[in-house]
Formats: sequence, C-alpha cells, structure tokens
Amino acid sequence: MGKGIVTILLLLVSNSFMTLAWYGHLKFGGAKFLSKWGLFGIIITSWMIAFFEYCAQVPANRIGFQGNGGPFSLMQLKVIQEVITLVIFVIFSTIFFKSETIKYNHIIAFIFMILAVYFIFKK
Repeated sequence: MGKGIVTILLLLVSNSFMTLAWYGHLKFGGAKFLSKWGLFGIIITSWMIAFFEYCAQVPANRIGFQGNGGPFSLMQLKVIQEVITLVIFVIFSTIFFKSETIKYNHIIAFIFMILAVYFIFKK
C-alpha cells in the first residue's frame, strides 16, 4: 500500500477519534460517570479519546510529508486533513444528532472545499 493511501487512512482514523473527543460528549454527556465528574470528567474523557487521535495523526503526517519521503507537501496534508475532518463531522453529526441536516449552504461550502483540494494540488 502506498504512503499516500496509508496517510489518508490514518487521517480518517485520527479524525474519527478527534470528532468523538470534541463532540461525543454532547451526545453521551449523560453517562453516569461523566455527570459525577462534571466538566472536569468530560475534559479528561475527551483527552483520553484524543490520545488515540494523536496515535494516528502524528504517523499520518510523518508518513505523508514530502520532507520525510511522503507524497504530500505540508499545505496538501493540511487541506486533506480539513476535508477529511469535514466529511467525518458530517457523517457523525447526521448519525448521532438527528436534528442536524445538510442544507444548501453546506453543500456550497463542500464544493468550495473540493475546489480547495483541486487548487492545492495544482502545480
């Protein structure tokens, strides 16, 4: 498997954990152990989840970065990561938060993100 594919797969894993760490407590915040600890418990739980995000994010950037023999420039890595973050967030929010819907302005924003990917890879 090529370094580009490995990088993208690791970024997908990384962003899945990070989305859960950032927004999961909004859905699962009623858990008994979290309610006993309050905000402090939520922060600690989010940090523990975010640890796994870093376990995928750091290798993704090291493997994917041109300076380490990877296929992507720093700017390309960042734009790829942002698009993946948006995709993961949309999937997460529509599955776990049924009240969230995709609207026309969201679709326009997605189109601009796709254009950003196009332009960041244009030589």
